[in-house]
Amino acid sequence: MTAAPNKSAVEKASDRFLRSLRERNASPHTIKAYKGDLASFSAYVGSRTWHTIDHLAIRGFLSHLYEKGLDKTSVARSLAAVRSFYRWLAQEGVVNQNPAALVSTPKLPKRLPRVPTIEEMNIVLDGQMPEVAAFPARDRLMLELLYGCGIRNSELIGIDLEDIRLSTEVILIGGKGKKERYVPFGVPAKSALAAYLPERQQLLAEIKKSTSALLINQRGGRLTTRSVGRIIKKIAVAKGLSPDVHPHTLRHAFGAHMLEEGADLRAIQEMLGHERLSTTQRYTQLSMKHVLQVNDQTHPRAK
Repeated sequence: MTAAPNKSAVEKASDRFLRSLRERNASPHTIKAYKGDLASFSAYVGSRTWHTIDHLAIRGFLSHLYEKGLDKTSVARSLAAVRSFYRWLAQEGVVNQNPAALVSTPKLPKRLPRVPTIEEMNIVLDGQMPEVAAFPARDRLMLELLYGCGIRNSELIGIDLEDIRLSTEVILIGGKGKKERYVPFGVPAKSALAAYLPERQQLLAEIKKSTSALLINQRGGRLTTRSVGRIIKKIAVAKGLSPDVHPHTLRHAFGAHMLEEGADLRAIQEMLGHERLSTTQRYTQLSMKHVLQVNDQTHPRAK
C-alpha cells in the first residue's frame, strides 16, 4: 500500500485558510466555493514556491480555467478566492505581497435579474395551489415567506417553530455569518401559517416523528434548499411564470416591489439582511428598469 503524497505548501496553507474561515463563521456556501476554487489553484501551481507564483502565474491559472470551459463569472469568482487567500497569507506573514491584486477581474456583463411583476406575483399567490403542489398548505407558506419576507432559501429552511413570534408578527432569521435579524410577516403569511401548522402536526403524529423545523417533507425531515428550488419552480411554471424562476427570484421581487411601492432603502436593507447598502441599491436599478418599461409601453410620446 503506497503512502499518500505529501501536500504542497499551497495546499497546506489553503487548508489553514479554510479552517480560519470556519472559525470566523463564514457562510457554508462561501467556504464550499473557496474550497473548490483553491483546490483548482493548488493543482495548477503544484509544488511551486511562493516567490515563483507571480501575477503572470495567476493569469496563467485564469487562462487554464477558460480552457477548461469555465465562463467569466466562474473565473472571476476563482480570482476573488485567490485574492482573499493571498490577503490572509499576507496577514499570516507567509507572503509580502498579493500578486492576485495585479490581475484584472474579467469584465462581466451587467445583467439585472428579471423579476416577476407585482401582478404576476399576485397571480401566483392568489387562488388555489396548482395540482403539482405535493403539500399545498406548506408550499403556499413557502411562497408567502420567500416573497413576503424577502428571505434567502437557506434562511427559509433554517426556520424553527420557536423562531416565529405570532404575537408581534415577526420571524427570527439566521442569516449569513450566523447573524440574526427579525423580519416582519404580513396577514397572508399569518393565514398561511394558520392553515399549515395543523397539517404539519397531523403528519408528524401519523409518522410518529418530532422536529423543530417549520418546513418539513412528507417523511418529517427538514426541507433542503434543493427541494425548495424544485417546488418553487414547479409551482411558478404551473402558474404561468418563466421556468427560470427560483427562490432567489422571489427575494429580488420583494426588494424591487418594496422600492416601487415607496419603501425606504435602509428599511429594505435591514429586512434583506444586506451588510452593505450598495447591495440593496441594485433594486433601484430594477425599479428604474420597470419605470422605463412602463413609460415605453404607455406614454403617448414614447410610441
